[in-house]
Amino acid sequence: MTDMVAIVWRACLRLPEVSERLSHGTPTWFVRGKRSFVMVWPDGHHQDDFAHLWCAALPGSAEELIAENPRTYFRPPYVGHRGWVGVRLDTGIGESELAEVIEDGYRSVAPRTLLARLDEPR
Repeated sequence: MTDMVAIVWRACLRLPEVSERLSHGTPTWFVRGKRSFVMVWPDGHHQDDFAHLWCAALPGSAEELIAENPRTYFRPPYVGHRGWVGVRLDTGIGESELAEVIEDGYRSVAPRTLLARLDEPR
């Protein structure tokens, strides 16, 4: 599972002005040190005893992801009512799909100036 956590770490830190620190005892990524958009639980959390992350989501996308693939996606406690999505890391989710979910989470909380930087041609 460490490989999946490393994938999460790389996907988060490639985004503009993202930092990582512990929050609620788990690695959490923030935009400009303020707004969190990903929390990873490598050993599970509360009733969810499987490796997973919680990720901010664009409006309506959490419900869509859960409906399309309930084996991988779920509504997380505490933050699910705010539109966040839970992602199981033990179901074979691909690196590119996971990176896309993380980028969408970033887009849901980042200011427009950072979104413009993200969308600049590379």
